[in-house]
Amino acid sequence: FINDVKLDVAVELGRTELSINQLLKLQKGGIIELTKLSEEPLDLRVNGRLMARGEAVIVNEMFGTRITQILNPDGEDAI
Repeated sequence: FINDVKLDVAVELGRTELSINQLLKLQKGGIIELTKLSEEPLDLRVNGRLMARGEAVIVNEMFGTRITQILNPDGEDAI
């Protein structure tokens, strides 16, 4: 029954805060600096809640995420 419930799953590289002025100045090839370092794990969020962390992989020429850490609701390791 609950197997058909749809969830919003997002993989987050990092975050930043931009003003509208900064956003309007972006051009093709522009760079947005994120809060995370390149070697830090990606965050996997389900319905906005952090559930796991992982690393970027390429599968059949598409990006994917390899799960490396599953978290409890309090943000600590589950496994």
